[in-house]
Formats: sequence, structure tokens, C-alpha cells
Amino acid sequence: MKKTAKKQICSVEPDLGLSLARWFGEIPGSLLLEQEQACLEPLLSRLFGYYLLQVGSPVLPAETLAGSRIKCRVLIAPEKPDNPPAGWVCGDPRRLPVATDSVDAILLQHTLDFCADPHQVLREADRVLIPEGRLIVLGFNPWSLWGLGRLVGKRSGRVPWCGRFLSQYRVQDWLALLGFDMERAESLMFLPPLRQRMLMERLRFLEQLGKNWWPLLSGVYMIQAVKRVSTLTAIKPTWKLRPAILSGRIIEPTARNSRG
Repeated sequence: MKKTAKKQICSVEPDLGLSLARWFGEIPGSLLLEQEQACLEPLLSRLFGYYLLQVGSPVLPAETLAGSRIKCRVLIAPEKPDNPPAGWVCGDPRRLPVATDSVDAILLQHTLDFCADPHQVLREADRVLIPEGRLIVLGFNPWSLWGLGRLVGKRSGRVPWCGRFLSQYRVQDWLALLGFDMERAESLMFLPPLRQRMLMERLRFLEQLGKNWWPLLSGVYMIQAVKRVSTLTAIKPTWKLRPAILSGRIIEPTARNSRG
């Protein structure tokens, strides 16, 4: 039976990476990017190891990743960025050109939102991460004012409204099935996705109210998970004696004296 092809995401965008970079450079994307930077910088500074892999179209400034203790940082993206970093590799997030069990940490900044097969992206992340490796996921929350904005703007086919907007609980379920444990989760951006900076500034009070009263309705969520690998321990078999066939006391045989 022929496998059904995955639906293309944001098909009207000729260059998804360029469109995302442009959107995150304007209101409201730039305000969201500021919050994501503030969230990621302390997380990345606590990670350690040899390789940090960023998968998907990059929108973070280079200085955000530079704060990580992991000095070897590699970007894998299907399109070439305007200013590609030294560690840029052209590749499909669904088929990473990376060896199994070789990466210490992976960052997926809205990668699942704009991928035709997000579950496969997570499977690839699980494959290339070392045991106890960390995975950081940023995604748009469909159950928020931003999710409502997607219902209105989806018809335009423009970013970010053309994305999938997977819920936090769905992503966590997928990660749990792959054997990940949740370490941390944060809620970001409680302002509505308006394009007027002055109006967004006036609504700043919604940020504190949202964190205190409706954290599940944030525009964006952050998940940090750790890859757990169960080790198999050899268990010696327990030998049990078979029960006696005859109950009661066993009488030992005696030799009979025979007359010659």
C-alpha cells in the first residue's frame, strides 16, 4: 500500500527561512524573539558537552548560542541563511546527517511548527542525542490569542500563521513515548499578536497577569527534556525444586538377606 505524502507546510512561501527571519525582525515577532532569548540564554549556559545542534531555520542572534558552554555549535537547515555561521550544514530535519548517539544538546526553535512531519523530527532528535542528552523545544501554543490569530491568518499562507501550532501536551506525549523525561517547561508571551508597538507596550501588564493566572494560555511554550536510556541488567534465574511426587516420609530401601 502506498504511503500518503505529508502535507506541505507554508507552501506559498518561496523561502521559509527568509520569511521567518523577516517576521521575527518586525513587530510582534521581534518582541517574541526578545522573550525567547531571555528564556534560552540561562538554559544554554547550563548545558555542557561537545556538540550543540540547532535544527531548522535560524532566527536567534548568534550571541544567544555563544553563551553556551558547548563550543562546537552546528546548524542544520534546509535553506542557506543570509549570514550562515561557520557550522552551517544543509540538511533535512527529518533525516539528519549526524551519527547516532553523538550530540549532547539539540535546540528546536519552532522547527516542529513548520515541518511536514514533526514526529519524525523528534525521532531523529532521539536518534542522534547521547544518553542523558538535552532537547529544548519552542513552539506556538494553539490554545492562546496567537492560536486565534492563526485561525484568522491561516488563509494567507504566511508565516507564522501557516504553521502547525502543536500543543505542548501533544509534544510532551510524543517525547514520553520516545523515552524522554520532562525537566522544565515555561510559558512565554501573553500579549496578543498586534503589529503596533505602542499598543503592545500599553498591554505589557498582561504579561504578569498571564504568568500568574493563565499560564496555559501563553502564545509560546518552552520544553526542556532529557533522553533516558534504560540499561538492561542480567537477572540470574531462580532455580526451584520440583515438589515431591509422593507425599509423606520416604522410606529408604534395605538389602534383603538371601540364603545360598
